[in-house]
Amino acid sequence: MKKIILITILTFTAFAGAYAQRFAYVDSDYILKHMPEYASSQKQLAALSDQWQKEVDGRFQEIDRLYKAYQADQVLMTADIKKRREGEIVEKEKAAKDFQRQKFGPDGELSQRSTALVKPIQDRVSKAVQAVAENENLDMIFDKNSEVIMLYANPRYDKSADVITKLGLKPGVFAK
Repeated sequence: MKKIILITILTFTAFAGAYAQRFAYVDSDYILKHMPEYASSQKQLAALSDQWQKEVDGRFQEIDRLYKAYQADQVLMTADIKKRREGEIVEKEKAAKDFQRQKFGPDGELSQRSTALVKPIQDRVSKAVQAVAENENLDMIFDKNSEVIMLYANPRYDKSADVITKLGLKPGVFAK
């Protein structure tokens, strides 16, 4: 009997503590759409990506051209010439793959540039979120667009517009 009373008291205490916490959420995509520097950084990254992709495509087209020429001339080649041309094609293919990995790999230039351009923006948003949380005495703020699953969110807890205002921007310019 004492155990049941103790469990009941602990359960009510836990629920009372949970209700005392204040939660809110933000929509990071909505916030970032309001930031001109984010749009600018995305355009820069897209242009850079397109430029490098054209270079990669050009390199692989050259390899394809060399391979087709090799196949067409193969009958007339000596063993040494075949070996040299095969080596040339293999080297060019290796160089093209290395270039592709250098530009687009997980630690590639595109990833590094993305981090360099976006991190200051993310830091600014993070500071604004923290300021909103402190000003409104919130215990937690979730990002609606992160991996945290939110099955329901009452719009009155959406603090995205407050964060946009804290960043010195005007909410409502872009639609959600």
